[in-house]
Amino acid sequence: MTLQPLTPVNCAGLLQPGCSLLQLDGEILLFGQKGWPKRLCPTGIFGVRFKNGEMKLRAISFSNDSSYLPPLRCPAVCRLDPYDGLPESYLIHGGRTPNNEISSCLYLLTMDSRGCNRKLVLKCKEKELVGEVPGARYGHAMSIVQSRGKTACVMFGGRSYIPTGERTTERWNSVVDCPPQVFLFDLEFGCSSAHTLPELSDGQSFHVALAREDCVYFIGGHSITSDSRPPRLFRLRVELLQGSPLLSCETLDSGLSISSAIITRTGPSHRYIVLGGYQSDSQKRMECSTVLLDEKGIHIDHLEPPRWTPDIIHSRTWFGGSAGDGCILLAVPTEGRPSQPDVHYFYHVSFQQEKEYSEEERTQACSQESTDYENSTPLEDSEELYFGREPHELENSSDDEGDTYNEEDEEDESQTGYWTKCCLGCQVDPNTWEPYYSTELHRPAMIFCSKGEGGHWVHAQCMELSETLLVKLSQGSKKYFCLDHGGLPYQEMTPPRQVIPVRRTPMKVKDRNGAFMFKMSPSKKSFFKRLFD
Repeated sequence: MTLQPLTPVNCAGLLQPGCSLLQLDGEILLFGQKGWPKRLCPTGIFGVRFKNGEMKLRAISFSNDSSYLPPLRCPAVCRLDPYDGLPESYLIHGGRTPNNEISSCLYLLTMDSRGCNRKLVLKCKEKELVGEVPGARYGHAMSIVQSRGKTACVMFGGRSYIPTGERTTERWNSVVDCPPQVFLFDLEFGCSSAHTLPELSDGQSFHVALAREDCVYFIGGHSITSDSRPPRLFRLRVELLQGSPLLSCETLDSGLSISSAIITRTGPSHRYIVLGGYQSDSQKRMECSTVLLDEKGIHIDHLEPPRWTPDIIHSRTWFGGSAGDGCILLAVPTEGRPSQPDVHYFYHVSFQQEKEYSEEERTQACSQESTDYENSTPLEDSEELYFGREPHELENSSDDEGDTYNEEDEEDESQTGYWTKCCLGCQVDPNTWEPYYSTELHRPAMIFCSKGEGGHWVHAQCMELSETLLVKLSQGSKKYFCLDHGGLPYQEMTPPRQVIPVRRTPMKVKDRNGAFMFKMSPSKKSFFKRLFD
């Protein structure tokens, strides 16, 4: 058991309470970053790397046919091991967006491909549920059960906002426990059903949910109604019968008074380690426990915790996630110390047994480790340069420098560009912005105001433009004046260009002969006049 401090390399500002750590194809992924995704990583998912006491992040890309996945805090995350020819994947439901809106969507995250440079590409698909669909919530849990050759997903708990009809000015953003219903849905057709059990009479959130075959165990949790963390332990049994499923619940003894705990698996068997969490609002749970699931039931035993540092002991809050089998990433706030540039202290907790390796095995492990992650190049680089190269040839290469995420590389868009303050009543905040028009994805829509010589850009949302009018203005060739410069939410016709006609002076021809004149005497004139008359 080890507790190793970590130094984040230009990425400490991305981790926040409520983020999730996933493991896909041997890589650790960070999901639920702080704020909305930016230019260097529009997906908001990062690969996490621990080496030599440092923590680095690398941007993960999605396939072209993926759905948009917003950064979510405190969602229900459930791992699906490979079955029936399907790859390993994750189910993600609910959670809170950076705008504090609660999601009700269900996403399926799988690995799409890996290039020859070993860079991971993910695929995200939004799955639709039919029937009795669970509402928007966060702080709940999902688990996978298997019964009679079938597989289904179990969802329970969580919090949500007060229903719209019951909201008041004082309690507009208040949250309540979701009704104590158990939702069961299959992954193939998306049919969802809600079940009410007498043993589950109170709502709870931020509890621990562990599953083995057809049983799910709910441990601890927090209840807003009673503002307590009772030592509860329930065993939910699910039988996937041919017609309708049969659910039964049993209350067990020896539960834990805990909420927001971190769970890590220690191997292929159903043995888990429970670390962290809270016993009350002002008291962290400094103990560790092992949980074993077998045919007889559940067994919870005490485990000697690591030697906590003073920063961990005296901190009021902490958070983290599983960083692989028997490993945990732990974060505690710096408590406002001006000497610390980072917001959190980070630690890598390992419960794995240390093994003795020979010098040759260590060298080989380091070479393979370096090849898999650090020395992978971006997909847009020429991959043919890496054909035939040995791992040791990449050891000292600097390709990983451009592939590691660096917060300093992000443009300061709060002062310039799309995130500038366009007017006195500007409503666009880079930390809480979300798409307003259907044409927006990662940046707010803007329109040019022609006031003055240089003009300036303003946000279309701040100008209260409808989407139809915005599209019409963007396609036209007329001038626009913002609300602060004339108050005209429409385009003014550009005055036509005055074209001065060119005055063409007829050219004079040199040596031009005049009209031919005959010289006649008066008598001859009189003769010709009488002749023609």
